[in-house]
Order: sequence, then structure tokens, then C-alpha cells
Amino acid sequence: MTRGYKPLVPDTTPETHRPVANEADRIHESVLYSAQGQFEQAKLWRLINLFLGVPAAILAAVSGGTALADSDLGIWPGVLALAAAALSATLTTVNASRRMTQAQASANAYLQLQTTARQFITIDLANTTIEDARENLRNLTNSRDELNQTADPPGRVARWLAGRTIKNDGQTYAVDRGNQ
Repeated sequence: MTRGYKPLVPDTTPETHRPVANEADRIHESVLYSAQGQFEQAKLWRLINLFLGVPAAILAAVSGGTALADSDLGIWPGVLALAAAALSATLTTVNASRRMTQAQASANAYLQLQTTARQFITIDLANTTIEDARENLRNLTNSRDELNQTADPPGRVARWLAGRTIKNDGQTYAVDRGNQ
């Protein structure tokens, strides 16, 4: 996919298992980017939730306080109340908190699949029969496909942030950096 990914297939992988290993590695790479994209999307939804929710609450409080405190302010309490209502309506329509929670859950599910694929490639594959290897690959493929069907696609900014994070070793373990 991009430059930040180092393939996992060990040189010791039997030649008969190499096509399975390569395909499992593609799944691992795919879910690596999907997981990070979902994490970045969750951060963006959290930010949107804060940028809409906090001003809405402040404007509602200020408009109520000014309306009760001083009747000489004219239309300003009403304008503030309308602005608070508009922000609240937008926040309700966008439903950023639900989207944030959903993106976070999808990211964690992708991480779980990423770990399973990595362990299969680096630990289990060399010691399995080709039939068992194909069955494990089929299970990885099915799990990835199910996740892809249920996860909302991340936006352009989230995908860009994910790529940048991965390129800068944001999802690399210290043990992996020591082997490079």
C-alpha cells in the first residue's frame, strides 16, 4: 500500500506456504491501515463533538442568564438562544458521539484481526499443513470482509493522518524497531 509498511513474512516460510503467507500479509497490512484510519476518524468525531457541544452549552447558559438578568439587552438573548439551538441541532443531526464510539469499536476490532494475522504469519504458519494454512487464511479473509461491511469508511483527513502515523512508525512495536 504505502512506504510505512514492512512485510512480515519470514524468510523461513516454506515455499509451499509462501502464497498463503503473502496473502495473509496483505490482510495484515490492510487492517493495519483500516485500524489506524478508524482511530483517526474517532479522534475527528470527538473533536467535532467538542467543537459543537461546548459552544452550544455555553451559548445556552449565557442566553438564559442574560435574559433573566437584564431586560435592556434587546434581541441578544434570543440571538444567543437561537445560536445555541442551531449548534445543538447540528450536533444531534451529525451524531458525533455515536460515530466516535462506532469508529473506536471498529478500530479495536481491526486491531484484534491485525494481531491474529501477525501471529498467524510469524508464529503459526510454518508449523501448519497447507490445508490448515488455507483454512486460517479463509477465516482471516472472512473476518476482514465482515469488518469492512460494518465499519464506516474513514474520511480523507483520517486516511491521510493514518498514513502519516504508520509511515512515522506509529504502530510499530519496539521489538520490531530493534530488528530493522
